[in-house]
Amino acid sequence: MRVRHCLLPVALLLFTAFTANAESKLDGAFGRDAIVIESSGRACYLFDVYLAMTLEQQRRGLMQVRRLPAFTGMLFVYDDAAPRSMWMKNTYIPLDIFFIRADGTVSSVAQRTEPLSLVSIASTEAVTFVLELNGGVSEALQIDTESRVLLPDALSIAP
Repeated sequence: MRVRHCLLPVALLLFTAFTANAESKLDGAFGRDAIVIESSGRACYLFDVYLAMTLEQQRRGLMQVRRLPAFTGMLFVYDDAAPRSMWMKNTYIPLDIFFIRADGTVSSVAQRTEPLSLVSIASTEAVTFVLELNGGVSEALQIDTESRVLLPDALSIAP
């Protein structure tokens, strides 16, 4: 299996994944889980993500958040693959936005998006997931279209 080398670091780091204390106003509105990203540099990184599963959560996203701890983000989970677009209205921090296929591969990345912008940031193809992380993470960790996001089984979409 291509990503087998990621499993041991995940087991060792799961304990620390939820110790980061992100904006408390997100804690009551979103569920959380851990994901692993295998970068194109062949390194694995563990992220604590808020889950935007409902339309209401997806509309809210990271609006009004002024600080996002390192290795924390938001994963938007959709029921089907479709073209997706995001905007930065009322979002105060630059984000890297990853558009992800159902199999976890990264389709496209928008780097260091402009805070408070109303410009639509669109996927280049139909995707099932969108991941928002702090701006600059994609470059720093070599997360690009050669990367793969390992999702919890509960979030996997049946083929």
